[in-house]
Amino acid sequence: MQNQWIQLAIWFVLFIGIFYVFIIMPRKKQEKKHQEMVSALKRGEKVVTIGGIKGEIAKVKEETVMLKVSDNVEIEMLKKAIAYKDGEQ
Repeated sequence: MQNQWIQLAIWFVLFIGIFYVFIIMPRKKQEKKHQEMVSALKRGEKVVTIGGIKGEIAKVKEETVMLKVSDNVEIEMLKKAIAYKDGEQ
């Protein structure tokens, strides 16, 4: 009976380890890469938001960016909402 519990615990730890390696680690790596990209945003860069809006960064603030989407049209977006730089995806 005790041998079964030990075997079950080993399988459980093995499952958690595989889950961590294949799901959590790649996600953390992706989040770190995105955070680095967001913190390095500069005026004039062309970006695409998570909603699919393409634009050029007109102004960078602490938590947000002003995104120029057309002549005389700027939208204030959270930096987190920037999916990627245009041309990198």
